[in-house]
Amino acid sequence: MSVLGARGVRGPLLFLAALTVAAVVGPALWSADPSAIGDVLATRLLPPGATDAGGAWHPLGTDRFGRDLLARTLVAARLSLAVGVAGSVLSGALGTALGAWAAWRGGVTDLAVTALADALLAVPRIVLLLVVAALWGPGAVTTVAVLAVTGWMGVARLVRAEVLGVRRRDFVDGARALGATDARLLWRHVVPNALGAALVATSLGVGNAILLESGLSFLGLGIQPPAPSWGNLIAGGRELIITAPWVALVPGLALVATVLACTRLGDAVRDRLAGETAGVRLPVERA
Repeated sequence: MSVLGARGVRGPLLFLAALTVAAVVGPALWSADPSAIGDVLATRLLPPGATDAGGAWHPLGTDRFGRDLLARTLVAARLSLAVGVAGSVLSGALGTALGAWAAWRGGVTDLAVTALADALLAVPRIVLLLVVAALWGPGAVTTVAVLAVTGWMGVARLVRAEVLGVRRRDFVDGARALGATDARLLWRHVVPNALGAALVATSLGVGNAILLESGLSFLGLGIQPPAPSWGNLIAGGRELIITAPWVALVPGLALVATVLACTRLGDAVRDRLAGETAGVRLPVERA
């Protein structure tokens, strides 16, 4: 049975596909400008389903500046998904490279990479994120880099363990006997056979990265206004949670649903791979 056909996967997959399409094409099709500030007094804090004085319909309401929440939530989805996926993929690539290199070289290199990974894993990731983000400054590109720099350790340990096992197989000795260089052996023969764990860890890390990005943006260390992200939309509505709760609830519910869907898909990939590897369950990175 394929991963896409696994029980309980189609719902999250359809949700993520629909969200991605809506985030990419929705703002262009929706008439409301997510950044336009018009007659604030006439359009601010309209409830979901309201129509303003100009006849524009706001299905999810407006914020304190009269901006349409549906349009801003879709634009925020585009940024949050892009930053989360990019940060997770980059951290997976960095962890794969360092873990494979450490296992292949061994000796001092292996000890140094392993010690660095263990030391960083001993510190809660959110603390590392806050420190690095504060040093590098806010912004989307910085957030991607911060997620990559603080998230490679778990992948590196998984890949290191896989490479240590793969390098002893007969086909590696055969390729070496045929004259393959160490670099070719590692990147052409060993790493492709050790990528399963890295792919699972990366897929599980997407939802975690989206959540962490939103946390940084909420604290003012991630994507900065007026560019919308789910984190700064929630931050902008936290003071209105009693008088206009939809301002924070709309992006908050979108964030929760997306993270749950990503986690469910990651679990399906992990369970599928575990079934192909004698039922060994792979660890899950948590924030």
